[in-house]
Amino acid sequence: MKLALTIVALAASGVASIAHAAGGPSVDSAAATQIATKNACFGCHQVNRNVVGPSFQEIASKYGSDPGAVPKLMQKIKQGGSGVWGMLPMPSHPNMNDADIKTVTQWILAGAPK
Repeated sequence: MKLALTIVALAASGVASIAHAAGGPSVDSAAATQIATKNACFGCHQVNRNVVGPSFQEIASKYGSDPGAVPKLMQKIKQGGSGVWGMLPMPSHPNMNDADIKTVTQWILAGAPK
């Protein structure tokens, strides 16, 4: 189990490095963490372990190579969803503004760096 978590963490960090090296957006980790905290994201997600939903690093690993990931995940955060990571639905966040959602989404896709 520990090896599996290490592999996921390494894969996620590789995704972040690839995105940055390829000219991907730089990530304001402090702002993203503050937004995620304010919107209770950490109630269901953690950086490197599953809680109710997948870890942010698992999300980065799954979607990091998808060029359409940012708008796809932004829509998922805004509208909610279910079925991708199991039976429990992700609640919608209709009151989050698009700029905050984009900041958090880019941070997650970068592997949720500190």
